[in-house]
Amino acid sequence: MKKWAMIVDVAKCINCNNCVLAVKDEHIGNHFPGYAAPQPAHGHEWISIERHTRGSGSMVDVTYVPKMCNHCDDAPCIKAAGDAIYKRSDGIVIIDPVKARGRKELAASCPYGQITWNEEEQVPQAWIFDAHLLDQGWTKPRCVQACPTGALESMHAPEESIRDLAVREGLEVLRPEFNTKPRVFYRNLQRTYRCFIGGNVCRTRADGCEENVEGALVELSIDGKSAGSTQTDRFGDFKIDGLPGNAAQYRLRVFHNAFGQAETTGVLRKSENLGSISLTDRLS
Repeated sequence: MKKWAMIVDVAKCINCNNCVLAVKDEHIGNHFPGYAAPQPAHGHEWISIERHTRGSGSMVDVTYVPKMCNHCDDAPCIKAAGDAIYKRSDGIVIIDPVKARGRKELAASCPYGQITWNEEEQVPQAWIFDAHLLDQGWTKPRCVQACPTGALESMHAPEESIRDLAVREGLEVLRPEFNTKPRVFYRNLQRTYRCFIGGNVCRTRADGCEENVEGALVELSIDGKSAGSTQTDRFGDFKIDGLPGNAAQYRLRVFHNAFGQAETTGVLRKSENLGSISLTDRLS
């Protein structure tokens, strides 16, 4: 039995909102009996995009995380709803637009906040994975078709294949502590909760001018253990990513065969731009 799953690569999402608009275009004003009542024209986003910003100054990166109904295999909403919400054999969760009518309390049953209350139709609603289209032979939901960067990828495969892929590629789910077994998996999610240390390496020339240093070796240790290394690019910039922001003590050392070395220490609580590090100075 093949089941549906969604893979979201947050490194590819550019916040174009095509997925959001595709869902709205499909559902606003359109009634799909047995699947969903019409989506309200205002105030509802069955797919939403969350923004995460790291760094400061000249070294900042932004990650966008599309969020939607996770179609959980152990869905709290199903437990709360009786037969008003059910899971299909292909893994898709459907809120019955007739049986769920008047059940406003079900909007609070999703720990991810992905069920909204439609006041006009008097029914709780969530993204249905475009099940009505898939049942007509579509090979992917509209939001996947509309994504220009490939940040959204639907998968229709045996459960073993989906789980093997998740393990092999280190895919993650949102809020794993909820233990709901979501069917929406994320690549590069660590960019939302891990930190980086970056900066620029320069030297002072004999004429007193500063210039960027390419090819300097940058080594980072955290609590006395190696945490990564890299080389500066042609602009003298470096970045070491994937670090825990748990108030750990770090030591950063920079080496260049021709221009000397430098060192700095500190406490890592969030992504940090160290600014310019001069190989003529010792920093502490």
